[in-house]
Amino acid sequence: MNIRFMTAFFAVAMMASCTGNKGAVDKDSAKVNDIAKEATVDLKGQWYIENIFFNDSDYVRPAEILPDIRQYVQFTDSTYSIMTNCNSISGYYTLSGDSITLEDGMMTEMACDNMQTEDALRRILPDIATIDVENDSIVRLNCTNNSSYLILKKIKLKFRDS
Repeated sequence: MNIRFMTAFFAVAMMASCTGNKGAVDKDSAKVNDIAKEATVDLKGQWYIENIFFNDSDYVRPAEILPDIRQYVQFTDSTYSIMTNCNSISGYYTLSGDSITLEDGMMTEMACDNMQTEDALRRILPDIATIDVENDSIVRLNCTNNSSYLILKKIKLKFRDS
């Protein structure tokens, strides 16, 4: 009788231990799904600043203003750096799904002959709220007002043959 009791006890204990962690597994799966959702946008690398758009009559296209100088944004894991024709802006950013936050950072303030890009960036960066990606090569950073945006184009690195 003692053997039957012990066998039944172990059987009940095994069943309880197999079903007792189901909530923890579901929570872990949810965490993995959240991480995967957050990682859907990969901004790492360098991106040319193609267009800073406020409205039909208020926009800046850096390549048209200074065609010999390509102005760009570089994203790493958590930081961004913007290089214009003579100044730089840098700070931290966070991504969550299609939301992006560019935190205030540092900016050099050298006097330049043409400050149109820097002035436009100062106006638009604090309002950037969401991100749209097209073919992993074009990024549109949208403002909270849904009419202003920043268009970036991925810089393709060229490798030389040895």
